[in-house]
Amino acid sequence: MVPPPTPVPAILVRAEPLPQSLDAIGSLQAVRQLTLAAEVPGRVVAIHFASGATVPAGAVLVQLYDAPERADRAVAQSRARFSQFQFRRSQRLAPMGAVSGEELEQHQEEFAQANGTVRQIDARLTQKAIRAPFAGQIGLRRIDLGQYIAAGDPIATLTDLDRLYVNFAVPQQALMKLRIGGAVHVHIDAYPDRTFVGRLSAIEPVVGGDTRNVSVQAILANPGHALRPGLYATVQIVQPPRQGAILLPDTAIQTSASGDSVLVVRGRTPTREGIARSVAIVTGDKVGDRVIIEQGLAPGDVVIPYGQLRVQPGAAVRVAQLDAQR
Repeated sequence: MVPPPTPVPAILVRAEPLPQSLDAIGSLQAVRQLTLAAEVPGRVVAIHFASGATVPAGAVLVQLYDAPERADRAVAQSRARFSQFQFRRSQRLAPMGAVSGEELEQHQEEFAQANGTVRQIDARLTQKAIRAPFAGQIGLRRIDLGQYIAAGDPIATLTDLDRLYVNFAVPQQALMKLRIGGAVHVHIDAYPDRTFVGRLSAIEPVVGGDTRNVSVQAILANPGHALRPGLYATVQIVQPPRQGAILLPDTAIQTSASGDSVLVVRGRTPTREGIARSVAIVTGDKVGDRVIIEQGLAPGDVVIPYGQLRVQPGAAVRVAQLDAQR
C-alpha cells in the first residue's frame, strides 16, 4: 500500500520591493537655544516672565535699574536741542557774513557730538533691558526681584521648540549612502506610536579618528512642541527600496549543523501536489517576523511554512492551503 500524500500548508514565493534604511542612535538638540544673561551689572527692578512661559521675539524679560542713565539722557537731549538750535542759526547767518565759517563748523560738530552722546546713553539703556532675541519657551527662572546680578550671570534658558536637530553617527562604510535632503524617520521612546519625519541637513566633512564614524545632523519639525532637546532618539535614514527581495516567515526556516534550509514542493504542479525537497538557503536580515532569503529560492517556488516535522524530505505531499507570500 502506498501512503496517500501528506496534506501541508504552502506559500507561493514572490519577489517584492523591500524598504531599506540605515539605523542609528542619536539625540535631539535645539536649533536655537541660549542662556539669557545681562551684559552689564545691575539691580533687578522688574521681571516680565514666568518660568515655562512662551515669549515673543524682542519681549523685555528683565529690567535693571536705569534711573541714572535716564537722567543722563534727559541732560544729553537738552544739550542736543540747544546744539541743534545754534547750528541752524549759524546756517541762516553764515550766508550774510554774520557768522564765520569756522564758527559754523564748530556748531555743526557740537550738534553731532550731542547726538552721539544721546545714542551712547541709549545703548547703555538697551543693556539694562534684557530682551528675548527670538521667540521661544523660557526655562526655570534663576533670579529674584531686587537681586543684584553681575554681567554674565544666568537668568534663564530660552529655547525655540519649533524645529529641532537630531545628531547621530553612522559607520564610514555608509558615507556613500547619505544624501543631503534625504528623508529621516525619528522614533522617541516617549512616543512609541509616532514617527517624526525630518530631512538630512548636514554631514561632518571629517571622519572620526577614534571611531571611524561620520557625524550626521538632520532637522525635523516639532508640531505641538512634543519633542524636547536632549531626548534619546532612534534614527532611520530612508534608502531606495531593494527590488526583487524574497522574504519568508521565520517559521519556514529549519536550522541545523549543516546550515539553514527550507522544505520546497517540487513537481509538475507544485501548487497542488508534489515531492517535498530540502533546499539549502542563505538568510539575510530579519524584517519583523520574516527573514530575507539571499540565496537558494526563486519566485514561483512553493515553500512549506510550518509543520515540517510531519514531512520527510522525499515524501509525497498535497497542498491543502496555498497562501500568497505576505
